[in-house]
Amino acid sequence: MSAAMTVATPAGARLLLIDDDPELLHRLSVSLRASGYRVVTATSARHARARLGTRRFDLVLSDVHLPDGDGLALFEDIHRQHPALPVILLTARGSIPDAVEATSRGVAGYLTKPFDTQALLHHIGQTLRFTAPAAMAPPSGDAAWRAGIISRSMRMHTLLDEARLIAASDASVLIRGDSGTGKELLARAIHLASPRANAPFIAINCGAIPEPLLESELFGHVRGAFTGATSAHIGLIQAAHRGTLFLDEIGDMPPALQVKLLRVLQERAVRPVGATRATAVDLRILSATHHDLDAALAASQFREDLYYRINVVHLELPTLAERREDIPLLAEHFLRQLAQKYGKRLSGFAPDALETLASANWPGNVRQLQNVVEQVCALTTTALIPRTLVERALRIKPVDALGYAGAKQRFERNYLIQLLKLTAGNVSDAARLAERNRTEFYRLLQRHSLTPDLFRGDGPDIEP
Repeated sequence: MSAAMTVATPAGARLLLIDDDPELLHRLSVSLRASGYRVVTATSARHARARLGTRRFDLVLSDVHLPDGDGLALFEDIHRQHPALPVILLTARGSIPDAVEATSRGVAGYLTKPFDTQALLHHIGQTLRFTAPAAMAPPSGDAAWRAGIISRSMRMHTLLDEARLIAASDASVLIRGDSGTGKELLARAIHLASPRANAPFIAINCGAIPEPLLESELFGHVRGAFTGATSAHIGLIQAAHRGTLFLDEIGDMPPALQVKLLRVLQERAVRPVGATRATAVDLRILSATHHDLDAALAASQFREDLYYRINVVHLELPTLAERREDIPLLAEHFLRQLAQKYGKRLSGFAPDALETLASANWPGNVRQLQNVVEQVCALTTTALIPRTLVERALRIKPVDALGYAGAKQRFERNYLIQLLKLTAGNVSDAARLAERNRTEFYRLLQRHSLTPDLFRGDGPDIEP
């Protein structure tokens, strides 16, 4: 093999190899593992789909002719679920028209059997270099850009793969997701994975600042632009020069400011309030919203031209309920952080406490989970967080699984207490209301360790 075909191996990259020929699977697996790849095999399309549903891969190698379908159809399924996952097809009966069709549909490569193993390794290396730069980077450096995002969810990993690819460009990105899903964390990750990583990342919540102040915060103002403007102020757009500007909750931006922002995006220049000249800016715009901007467009509450400027690429963050496998991971992560904050030695959550966390609704998503973990961390007096404390933080009322006899006994005691409270400890009156004679009533009181004196005058309160 010539030096021109030598490509650095993306050490540790995960490959899914699909073929119904056991001998070929074994031979290729040995070669690929010897080259530093981690290889998982599948012998059918059904088997491959099962693998893809439970693991994350950097590249797929698939035979075109499979016992339960065709590789191109499998590619279409993979592409719908994992748009950033490259697929190389292998075939024993290849033709130029087949190769043209496959590559036009987005297949990363198309090789005809028999093929040279070194040529295949070269093709894999080139494909991963182009489509998955994460695989080529050292593990510590690769993790740094998304260090704040804790996840083992396949859906989140697919989203992060797409974010890593998008980060290399300057395309504007609109991040959608419910409140508390981590839109700003994803925006920061994109910034850190981009060529602008060493420049400023400026974030502003468009819904948290009143309109008059928002204009000045974004665009800045010159001295004397309005009453109280005693000095010039550099706006956040200028502060983000050569970096990234993150506009959170952009759906709440007032219409007048939408016009000014659109002009900035079109002209790549900003004019502060009261200024007569614009200043050139070089920045990338990332936006986020939990609103339905399509509905806002239909209701004329958001400008269509601005929408298409900020929505060159859009990413959708799943709710916490849609990534439940991450709940124990996130809960333990937050617990470690908060144990240090509160100076407590905590060993973790009891198994039934984790089960309660994993099955909760989480309308507030990851932010709500963090708040719940902080509450139990602050209140716990034991090293292991119990289920009862988690239920209290989630405002779940504990349900006692009492048998019939236990429930009857509890009811009877509570009933007697209420009668004695009502009659201020007068047994005759209480027995009459219960339609029982005094002897029988005293026997009931004795059974429940209740004495009438406790309910007379200023005696101590008795809880049911």
